[in-house]
Amino acid sequence: VQLQASGGGSVQAGDSLRLSCVASGRMFSRYVIAWFRQAPGREREYVAGISRSGGATYYASSVKGRFTISKDKALNTVSLQMNSLKPEDTAVYYCAATTGFSDDSAHSTFAYWGQGTQVTVSS
Repeated sequence: VQLQASGGGSVQAGDSLRLSCVASGRMFSRYVIAWFRQAPGREREYVAGISRSGGATYYASSVKGRFTISKDKALNTVSLQMNSLKPEDTAVYYCAATTGFSDDSAHSTFAYWGQGTQVTVSS
């Protein structure tokens, strides 16, 4: 599966952004999709994930209640709606896919990665 992430930008604190991850290739439904982010000088961290069916979602505690992950199977797209953005959300955001468990959050378990999209939140 190939992944293409988009939707990043520069916003003010409190604003919203919507990231999209479009998957090409077959068998999109085989994969658990997640979003990770990496800020300069920091480890890549898990942000949110969604199960194959789209019926289960998972969030890092730092974004729970502000971010929403969703899946559109018809469009082979997973979106990340980010509300109430904070300067500490500034990072390059990546979407990734795994054939593993729905709640996998370790980046080493994700074999497929899209290119990153930059999100910058200023105070």
